[in-house]
Amino acid sequence: MTRRTPRALVGGAPQETFTFRFDGREIPAAAGQTVAAALWGAGVLAWRTTRHGGEPRGAFCGIGQCFDCLVTVDGAPNRRACLVPARPGGLVTSQEGTGHDDLAV
Repeated sequence: MTRRTPRALVGGAPQETFTFRFDGREIPAAAGQTVAAALWGAGVLAWRTTRHGGEPRGAFCGIGQCFDCLVTVDGAPNRRACLVPARPGGLVTSQEGTGHDDLAV
């Protein structure tokens, strides 16, 4: 018996799926899907906190015009999750404030 990778429907067409890690959790995604879309699909609605007040943020505009959906991707902070394609084995972490621990805010 042959094992197949689970499939997801993306734009109505079946796509092979993969996972990436978000804050230590495996998140399923499909080719062409953004990090934000995969997080939404996994029930994660907030993944950043604001510099002042620590308010939770997630996707707001979904088209890269705002900066509410910032995450750290493979060690690079301030990446807009709505624009970054999810990739197999990627490491995405939530972000607090500016994403730079050594900067004064």
